[in-house]
Amino acid sequence: MDLQNQIQETNVLIERRLEELVELRNRNVEAFAYSFEDIVSSVDIKENYVEGEARTVSVAGRIMALRRMGKASFASIQDEQDRIQIYLKKDELGDAYENFKLMDIGDIIGAKGFVFKTKTGETSVHVQELTLLTKSLRPIPIAKESIDENGNKIIHDQFADKELRYRQRYVDLIVNHEVKDTFRKRSQIITAMRTFLDSNGIMEVETPVLQSLYGGASARPFVTHHNALDVPFYLRIADELYLKRLIVGGFQAVYEISKDFRNEGMDKTHNPEFTMMEVYVAYKDYIWMMEFVENMFAHIAQNVFGSLKFKFDEHEIDFTPPWNRISMVDAIKEKTGASVLDLSDSELTELAKKNGVEITGKQSRGKIIDELFDITVQSSLIQPTFITEYPIETSPLAKKHRDKPGIVERFEGFVAGREICNAFSELNDPIDQKGRFMDQMKAREMGDDEAQQIDEDFVRALEYGMPPTAGLGIGIDRLVMLLTNQISIRDVIFFPQMKPEKSV
Repeated sequence: MDLQNQIQETNVLIERRLEELVELRNRNVEAFAYSFEDIVSSVDIKENYVEGEARTVSVAGRIMALRRMGKASFASIQDEQDRIQIYLKKDELGDAYENFKLMDIGDIIGAKGFVFKTKTGETSVHVQELTLLTKSLRPIPIAKESIDENGNKIIHDQFADKELRYRQRYVDLIVNHEVKDTFRKRSQIITAMRTFLDSNGIMEVETPVLQSLYGGASARPFVTHHNALDVPFYLRIADELYLKRLIVGGFQAVYEISKDFRNEGMDKTHNPEFTMMEVYVAYKDYIWMMEFVENMFAHIAQNVFGSLKFKFDEHEIDFTPPWNRISMVDAIKEKTGASVLDLSDSELTELAKKNGVEITGKQSRGKIIDELFDITVQSSLIQPTFITEYPIETSPLAKKHRDKPGIVERFEGFVAGREICNAFSELNDPIDQKGRFMDQMKAREMGDDEAQQIDEDFVRALEYGMPPTAGLGIGIDRLVMLLTNQISIRDVIFFPQMKPEKSV
């Protein structure tokens, strides 16, 4: 069926439902009720059915299937958790049964009755009172099933178009009921993370979303305007600099779970609006933070999924500590045979070109090493792995390595070829920090529009003294993707960013 015919058919169905609405109102039936009390879930009813027990329950949900048979009818209604069948008889319900004839798939109803099992063994509710709660004016796309000659189930007219599912998530949640489970797991993952952080004595805080100067990461911001102050403001790209100000102020351990915003492209692992968790702990370093990350991820996996092993794509991932640990230099050497820190600039450029890195002339030496790692190493990091010791040019907020020149005390965690966390021994030398900011400004002048700006107030905060500190950032969306076996970030965000919908 082409689009125009679909639109015409939909309009006919909407018109019929509007006619039903008028008739219901003529019968003094409230089509948009105010409440319905004492609801029992479908799962509760089915799990707690006792043969012979006359249990009376109230159920509410959306009609998802209808089978009318003149003087009796069956319907399947769907609540948040599952579906349950209801049975209605004309001679018991009277006018309510006649009103039921004006109800459709998609309508939300409430029913009160007793629980029984049909001859086929299906736990159902024999309806004694029926209430229309919401009349659905637009038909929902219900998939139809058939069985082919080989006994295979075929689904027709399934609401499967990815763009429509993301744009109309409310319909996706109605008709693709299993999608709810991914988002339940998302909520449980965040709860488990909070529990772990709270139990370790780390305080949850809130910092500004609107900032007069963005920082804490290398990214382009979204720009807005503050009318009263008549100045530009930015949606934050990270929480880091404000959280470290709190460490300066005397808090020993703080974290924030927040929405951040980066004005970048969209793909399977990037959405302009995303959820981050950042944590900062005084008197610790990045080595301590590695063990902290291992324990936190193990806690989340065990508490949400009951196991430290789980499936992602074709891989079985094991979160059991300790994770693999290897420096970026050694990881690249394993793949290319070259120790990048020992190469001259021209030798490094040649190695990068040979391995597919596009050289623009604007990249710093550290940026080239980072891109070389992305191409040659990252996709091979399937089991949880910490990549350590990054080039100083790509890590302007991390402390210089205590023993090795040219690199910093930083690690990123990788699982299934994807980065899932980033951590530093935080730079607390204000003179060094000011110099790093200046280097970033030079990179910006050379054309790197993601280079960081100079935050003079943050430098001033460091001049008052920040204790040795370990910091960590985790992308919540990517973690949820990993643990729920989702390939696209849009499948773990209720309402991902989309192009404006075109008028039809």
